[in-house]
Amino acid sequence: MKLSTAVASRIGRILNEKGMSQYRLERKIAMSHSTLKSLMVERNKSVNLTTLMLIIKGLDMTPAEFFDDPIFTDPELVID
Repeated sequence: MKLSTAVASRIGRILNEKGMSQYRLERKIAMSHSTLKSLMVERNKSVNLTTLMLIIKGLDMTPAEFFDDPIFTDPELVID
């Protein structure tokens, strides 16, 4: 699995767990729909750290909480 896929999957699961829509997150962090959508549908093959930190903050999480998921420790995770 690619890192971008893992990040999109994690964001999607957290949104679902929190009962939060992608639109609500976009509004909360003042991010354009196209930016978040391109990350979620993996149009961008890399993940910008600044963007990811804004998203994590908007999810009311710490980076440690966000990355504390087995998806990020999978030996098959491809970081390119």
